[in-house]
This record gives sequence, C-alpha cells and structure tokens, in this order.
Amino acid sequence: MSAPALEAPDAGTDDRVALDVTDLTVDLRTPTGTVRAVDHVSFRARRGETLALLGESGCGKSMTAQALVGLLDPIASIADGAITLDDVDLVTAKESVRRRLAGTELAIVFQDALTALNPVYTVGTQLAEPFRIHRKMSRKKARHEAIELMRHVGIPEPESRVDSYPHQFSGGMRQRLLIAMAVALSPKVLLADEPTTALDVTVQAQIMALLQRLRSEHDMAVVLITHDLALVAEQADRVAIMYAGNVVETGPVAEVFGNPRHPYTKGLLDSVPVSAERGADLKSIGGTPPDLHSIPSGCVYQARCPLARARCVQERPVLSDVGSDHGTSRKAACHFSEEISNV
Repeated sequence: MSAPALEAPDAGTDDRVALDVTDLTVDLRTPTGTVRAVDHVSFRARRGETLALLGESGCGKSMTAQALVGLLDPIASIADGAITLDDVDLVTAKESVRRRLAGTELAIVFQDALTALNPVYTVGTQLAEPFRIHRKMSRKKARHEAIELMRHVGIPEPESRVDSYPHQFSGGMRQRLLIAMAVALSPKVLLADEPTTALDVTVQAQIMALLQRLRSEHDMAVVLITHDLALVAEQADRVAIMYAGNVVETGPVAEVFGNPRHPYTKGLLDSVPVSAERGADLKSIGGTPPDLHSIPSGCVYQARCPLARARCVQERPVLSDVGSDHGTSRKAACHFSEEISNV
C-alpha cells in the first residue's frame, strides 16, 4: 500500500531553491518482486546551503540520489513525483535534456573514487572531458583547465601529475579529483553520496572543508548523503531524516538535533555516546528496519517506536508542520510529535 503524498517541506516561492523534489517515488526490481525503495519523498535544496539526507543504511538515501541523476536503470525506475532543476522536470525530460544538465546544473560525487574514476585514462583526460563536451574546448585548452582544476582542489604539482592514472593517487587525492570533476562546470547542485566514508578522520575533515569552500565560491546547493550524525551537525544547514524510504523529519540541523519531533530522530541522537563509563550499556534503537517487501500500511516506524498506538498501525502520518522557531520551518511525520520529549 503506497503512502499518501507528503506535503512539500517548504511553502511559497523561494528564488534560492536550486533543486525541488516533490513526492519522489522509486520502485526497485528484485528477484522476488518489485518493492518501493523511496516513497513520496519531498525536499528542497537551496543555493549556498548544505542539506543532509540522514538515516541508517538501506533507508533509501543513495537510491534517492541515483534517481536525481538518472542512474536507476536497469534495477529501478521512478514511479511518481517530480524533480525540478532549472525549471525542468527531470522525471519527464528527454534524455538529451538530462545530458545537457548533467555537470552544468547537477553533479554527483560518489563514495568510492577508485571505481568512479576510469582506470585506463589519465586523470587529466577525465578532468578535461566536461570542458570538451560542454564547452567545446580544444584539447590544449581543456588540458589547461584540467590542470587549473587540480590546483583549485589542492592537488600538489598538477602540471606533473595531470598525466597520472587514478591508482597513482592516494584515497584522499582521488576524492579531490572526483570533486574536481563534479564542480568543473560550476553546477547549481552537487550531490555528495557518503563522500568521506573510506577516508581517515584527518582526510575527511580536509574533504569536507574543500566542499564547503567550493559551495561558497560557486554558490552551490550541496545535498550531503550520510549516516554520520556528527558530520551533519558540523557541516549541514538543514537535514531530512529518512527511514524505510520515507522522510520522517525535516528542518534546520540545530533545531532538529536540539529538539527532535520524531521518535526515530530522537532514537538516533540518543544512540550517540556522550559520556560512557566502562562496562555501561550503550543506548540503541531496538529491532531492525522493516523489509522492503513488508512495509506496514501505517507508520513505517511503528514496530520500533515506544509511542506506537492503534492509530499508528492504521494510518500513515503525513510530513506536516510541527511549529517554527525564528521563522524556520519544522516538519515531522508522527501522530504524537508533541510527546517525543517523554520517550
């Protein structure tokens, strides 16, 4: 049973909105049948801000990102919804239009740079490709732009390394190269799908600092896809919490983390050890996320929720306004959001 359409997370017109996702629904084909991996997800990404999609593994974050950039085939497809970028609905747009917007308006950074970069071409060739395809530059001019791009993202001695291959760079340098390729044409929206997962803590900080600097320089909207609460707290302006393919809470990071209005959000925050003693039990969310083949018709979180009641079993809560602080919108999909502090 499909969920009711969620309300748009932000009302009204906002000329800073770079990406507007409304009721995005993705069906995933499996050997045992089709399942709903993303269920009527809505959010907006504004230029100059970072929006985090946060949740456990398997909650639909990466599938949402793949839908945005058109990488679902052949395992999945968009069943419903709209993805508006530069006044174009990417769901109904022709493939030629999507190709034109790829890189120039919307780009993505994947978490595994070694598989995202082509091992048989030099990094200079790969960095020059967007300039040759979209800007119609000569090989010499595109190569010059590739060198400048490497310098811009902090690759040392780019003139001597432009003819190197991906395997000749460290993990952190490869991630910088991926980011360089993504921002080459100054896109309005940058999707960063777990961009620091395989990196050590020091390099993670460097990569996120680079993304922040580029966001400011290019006035981009950054959509950060992660399961790391600390990363969201440090880097994001707003957050959308996802669970079982649904957005269950949205709002400014400081407000959502400071006063969660959905029991799943509170469970995630409570599971972070603040001051643990040796031998003491660590808090966790009991149970496991529902199997995509058996998503309940009511609230998707009901099996793990300490507030679950008969209404939660019978009725899917809609993402709706739970009040505003300092003029900013907060939304949650919970019938009993006023009682979260009692959990």
